[in-house]
Amino acid sequence: MAESTPAYVEIAGFLRELVGASSTGDRLPSDAELCERFAVSRMTARQAVQLLVTEQLLYRKRGKGTFVAPRTVPRLLGSSLSFTESMRRRGLRASSRMLAVGMVVPEPAEARALELPEGTRVALLERLRLADEQPMAIERALVTPSCAGVLDDDLQHGSLHAAFERLGRIPMQAHARVSARRVTQRERDLLALHAGEVVLAERRIISDQDGVPLEHTETRYAASRYEFEAVLRRNDHDQVE
Repeated sequence: MAESTPAYVEIAGFLRELVGASSTGDRLPSDAELCERFAVSRMTARQAVQLLVTEQLLYRKRGKGTFVAPRTVPRLLGSSLSFTESMRRRGLRASSRMLAVGMVVPEPAEARALELPEGTRVALLERLRLADEQPMAIERALVTPSCAGVLDDDLQHGSLHAAFERLGRIPMQAHARVSARRVTQRERDLLALHAGEVVLAERRIISDQDGVPLEHTETRYAASRYEFEAVLRRNDHDQVE
């Protein structure tokens, strides 16, 4: 061990290698095992483990040990990519469980978002979205009546956005807002979360190649499995303070 390298840093590096070669939920060496392997105090071992807990690579269960945490999936805020395509790009297999489907009258704010008169019936599609069979999000989409034919597609295994494209309507732009709140009992059950965990609720309006709204969607993500990214660009009208 190099004299300039703190022992806990070396142990943390060892643990990162184990995480990289392990699967979610795998048990890693205990503090006592790390103490014996690296000839350090329990405090030093705990410091190394806590570093990876802070980085959300590990989690502890009292009396049971230290385990590999679920990997988070990055999502670009406001991206018009479908869930299916986003998961495919990350080497994950997307699937869905249908929760609700049919025609409904949306709330006034939802009708305005779709640029429809109040009282217009729209297509409702609510799905539990999974990646490699792990529940990731609950998606409630309201689809403009001109595209209600997408409900005839196999949306349990396929992509809603691909169904839009088959109708000649290409999702091109998304406007999104994200907020965080504590999980409800229904969300806990569907997403396999614990009491007190948080969901990230993203509300998006997706428009087609002509700027016409296609869908108004609320997606509730398991916060422990996602991280949101934003790309900010300065334009010529931005002032420099």
